[in-house]
Amino acid sequence: MIAATNRPDILDPALLRPGRFDRQIAVDRPDRKGRAKILEVHTRGKPLAKAIDIDALAGQTPGFTGADLSNLINEAALFAARHGKREITQIELEEGILRVIAGPEKKTRVMSEKERLITAYHEMGHAIVGHYLEHADPVHKISVISRGRALGYTISMPSEDRFLTTRAELLDTMAMTLGGRAAEEIVFDEITTGASNDLEKVTATAKQMVMRFGMSEKLGPRVFGHDHGQPFLGREFSTEPDYSDEIAREIDDEVRRIIEGAHERARKLLDDHRERLDTISQILVRRETIEKEQFELLLAGADEAEAFGPDEVGAPALPVDAPVEPKRPRPEAKRPLRRPGLAGGTTELRGSDPHRPEL
Repeated sequence: MIAATNRPDILDPALLRPGRFDRQIAVDRPDRKGRAKILEVHTRGKPLAKAIDIDALAGQTPGFTGADLSNLINEAALFAARHGKREITQIELEEGILRVIAGPEKKTRVMSEKERLITAYHEMGHAIVGHYLEHADPVHKISVISRGRALGYTISMPSEDRFLTTRAELLDTMAMTLGGRAAEEIVFDEITTGASNDLEKVTATAKQMVMRFGMSEKLGPRVFGHDHGQPFLGREFSTEPDYSDEIAREIDDEVRRIIEGAHERARKLLDDHRERLDTISQILVRRETIEKEQFELLLAGADEAEAFGPDEVGAPALPVDAPVEPKRPRPEAKRPLRRPGLAGGTTELRGSDPHRPEL
């Protein structure tokens, strides 16, 4: 008999006695080699460009499950077909990764100029704080194009798979997460509701550090309470904590101290780099999307022309899904019209449009 569950902690001990289920196999998220093998299966039979490196693509998808990888390839194939391409290139794969992580673009969502500016400063706050912190994940892409429920996004990806997380990495990640709210406070002297998800993340992380990981200097290496997770069949909906009210107050104080410390680190970094925050945020409003290489050049002191190329300065930014208008033949070129796909017809695969931001 083979059985599967995602909640082994609620199983009846009678099921786990010797002779009932002799072997327990934990199925975790695949590592880089596993993701490469899964991608080979899902890309089989699809017109993948020869320049695509499956192993490099697996390195860009840490934490993805098999279903996520399948969805990534399908989204990339649909995106390529929608734009009339015969091959799936890196541009389509990047778009597929973003759709799995953040959802599709919201082309019908129209924001005012003030909201776009606030969103640009918010996302740039994340990016600048994450760039200058040693243990934060490298910034991969910044954008003010709405995806899913987010008005903008900052994608940061680890350079390699990680199975352990240090206290310094958790603190730097929390500071980066609070960088958006800190940027709003510094620039606009006001806060918005855009940081609600960021606050949920840092609060959950700080609680885990204090109550589960024993990373509080005041409370020491102790575990408080039980990890209930989501209510499930066979679990009680409410249980009494196994610590006193005095310990509960100390836990609250430690959680607040950790969060406020991360917030102050983010504010200090943004105050120290205020000029870069203003300059690159204005560029982000015009460009809508800034890639990793362009972001690093701008932080290093390069101007907009050096980071994006002289031909792209001042060009209007188009949505990723905007159709590319085909070039019309010259008036003097009188050649018979041919339908694509018929005998003798030719199909030209054009490169990327310089006026369309590449993913």
